[in-house]
Amino acid sequence: QVQLVESGGGMVQAGGSLRLSCAASGRTLSRYTMGWFRQGPGKEREFVAALDWSGGSTYYAESVKGRFTIARDNAKTTVYLQMNSLKPEDTAVYYCAADRHGTGGVYMAQKSAYDYWGQGTQVTVSS
Repeated sequence: QVQLVESGGGMVQAGGSLRLSCAASGRTLSRYTMGWFRQGPGKEREFVAALDWSGGSTYYAESVKGRFTIARDNAKTTVYLQMNSLKPEDTAVYYCAADRHGTGGVYMAQKSAYDYWGQGTQVTVSS
């Protein structure tokens, strides 16, 4: 069983940066696909970024490509989302998710692929 806890959210002005962290307990995530999703006010939860820790591939939503980066630590217990050049439309609750099956490719963008979810962390970007 894996438990995920997000942290690092907060309020930042447009153009600023934040780094979100997702800490896992129970076991390492070396063979898990990790994903970040977000849900803005009045919107559906949408895919942001994913990392296949088995194959090492990454996948990003077009809206964040070039601005956000997903990565993991050396111990493979934490996944990060580095967010640069933030825009007001990035305002949302950000959720970390883990897929024990190690889903790869474009399928990492599917919410249904993930087995475990964190509680979310709020990111607010002001204009």
